[in-house]
Amino acid sequence: MSTEDGTTAMSKVLVVDDSRMVRASLIKHLRGRFEVREEADGEAGWESLLVDPSIQLVLTDIGMPRLDGFGLLERIRGSKVARVHEVPVIIISGDEDDAARERALKLGANDFITKGIGGVELIARLESLSRLVETRRELEASRAALATQSPVDPVSGLSTEAYMNWHGEQEIALARRHQGDISAMVIEIDHYEQLIEWHGAHVAQLITRKLSKILSSKVRKEDTVAQLAPAQFAVLSPSTDPMGCCAFALRMQRAMEKLVMTYREERIRISVTIGVASSSIDGMQTVNHLIGVAASRVDTGKAAGGNRVVNDQGEVDQAVVDRYMKQVISIDHALLQLRLGAADEVAERLPEVIHTLFPLLELLESRLHCGIPLGELKKHDKGAGAGDDEAGATHTPE
Repeated sequence: MSTEDGTTAMSKVLVVDDSRMVRASLIKHLRGRFEVREEADGEAGWESLLVDPSIQLVLTDIGMPRLDGFGLLERIRGSKVARVHEVPVIIISGDEDDAARERALKLGANDFITKGIGGVELIARLESLSRLVETRRELEASRAALATQSPVDPVSGLSTEAYMNWHGEQEIALARRHQGDISAMVIEIDHYEQLIEWHGAHVAQLITRKLSKILSSKVRKEDTVAQLAPAQFAVLSPSTDPMGCCAFALRMQRAMEKLVMTYREERIRISVTIGVASSSIDGMQTVNHLIGVAASRVDTGKAAGGNRVVNDQGEVDQAVVDRYMKQVISIDHALLQLRLGAADEVAERLPEVIHTLFPLLELLESRLHCGIPLGELKKHDKGAGAGDDEAGATHTPE
């Protein structure tokens, strides 16, 4: 590990043991190779780890007052702070105890050694873990640098946040020129921290990956999806009106409600809260502005209990979308629904679609004589004559 002036900085080791003599012996071995911080019990060690971000390794005894080594290890591996959760931990025991070794490794210890270990071997193991920490840090830095240049995040396979901002600004400029609309959704997994606490970070990550795959398969090619945080995603949808975006959000919400994951014979159910924003309602400023508005609506939905879709008017349910859809049919909107995968919803209103398109179809047939079955279509035209009670019923907007 190098500092800004080119010198090599020593990694800091936290030594936790209730015996002053043992701590002194360990520090004697480590001095000159590592910077050391010492604590006399697990509780004090835990507090030091939280407040000192420079600690890169933990060397802890098992039997201690207040909090033993196993308890400290459990807290570290259960932490929601990545720096703490991932810190390498070596358990040091007074004797070679196979049961203690097995328990330590199951709880996530990186190594298990006895207090009689020689100084050379102790240094070798600590330096090996120190190199692991440094390599991991360099990989994370490389990934972050790559993410700023590449349009695709190498881990999630989704667009990077930087690409979403760049591409989104282009879409907003295009929408301004053509008086179009652009909508944004922020989707957040409900109770994500609780999922980590109950099932572990690994299971929570699997749930995140599942949501990213569902999103990737459901959005249009022109939409952009990016992961903003471990439990939060954003979708930017050009040429999409606010209610069309809400309809898609409701389908996503229902898809996640139906999803059941099984882990170690335990069934895990997931829900999401989705915030929706649109340039026609919330102002066509920047991508960050739109996403920020949508994210604030997620917070509103979570405060109300989660598992809901929220727009500028508050919670949106299927009845709200249906009322909008039952207004005078718009061909543009029907095409939008088809692009969003809502073919069944369009099919329910085909008589109205035919009625709206019929003058155009008549014109096409009169000029091109291409064999459009106008007579057959007329039978399904919802506005075609009062003689047929079903076909001729006029549509009254609600």
